[in-house]
Amino acid sequence: MAKKVVASLQKGGGKEHTKVIKMVKSDRNDSYQFKEEIVHNDKVKEWFAKN
Repeated sequence: MAKKVVASLQKGGGKEHTKVIKMVKSDRNDSYQFKEEIVHNDKVKEWFAKN
């Protein structure tokens, strides 16, 4: 699945976007969850600060 997303972003204006993934500890138990999203290159630092 990730390969399709990355391959489709290589066409057109997709190089201006980045797929970001952050590991977040769950409150309910001692497990981790992954948050992932595709954001514009200028907003990457803001996304990590917010999430």
